[in-house]
Amino acid sequence: MSSYDFACTGVRADPYAAGPTLVFRLRITAPGDQPVHAMALRCQIRIEPALRGYGDGEAEALGDLFGDRSRWGTTLNPLQFAHVSLVCPGFTGETEVDVPVPCTYDMDIAATRYFDGLEDGVAPLLMLFSGIAFRGPGGFQVEPIPWDKEAPVRLPVGVWREMMEQHFPGCGWIRLPRDTMDTLRRFRSRRALPSWQETVEVLLGAAGDGGPGPVVPPAAPAAQVAAPAVEVAAP
Repeated sequence: MSSYDFACTGVRADPYAAGPTLVFRLRITAPGDQPVHAMALRCQIRIEPALRGYGDGEAEALGDLFGDRSRWGTTLNPLQFAHVSLVCPGFTGETEVDVPVPCTYDMDIAATRYFDGLEDGVAPLLMLFSGIAFRGPGGFQVEPIPWDKEAPVRLPVGVWREMMEQHFPGCGWIRLPRDTMDTLRRFRSRRALPSWQETVEVLLGAAGDGGPGPVVPPAAPAAQVAAPAVEVAAP
């Protein structure tokens, strides 16, 4: 079995993607001078939260993921970020390829809440590889990619924020079940509120939670966030 090496040389936001997408630049090194005709890779990307420090504001924002800071010795466990597959074209010796990773701004996803809670610095990631390589001088020889192949990544928090601002400028997202969305729609319609932002502000004001809107008794109590169904933008 050949000893392939993998290294991530950079991460950028794709400005032309239809949705939020990070592009990881991956360097692959193959031993010897025999050509690699193709390589089918599977890549798992994990967040390694224990590999960085956190300010007080970040600790508060990440409390729903990891609990109180006093518990972090046992709760800062890896978080699943993405699974991607790609086919690398033939090369000899060394090559670099782009690994596009679609992302989401869904705040019910643990990885999204983690990135959103960081104020600056980098997010520590780990890319883990498996798959097969086709190589040989006179035909295809199939070689597995060992499971222990991995590459650390330092994702700048600014790159994540830049990517989200490209697609959701100045906005956040809340995912609600359809029956809750229907209740909100009726509430907004009865009060002739011009936007979802004002609808939420009126409800916050009625709850005495700092909303700037007038205090108006809501038609029905707001339900808890539950299974995904409809997304509401909050500019």
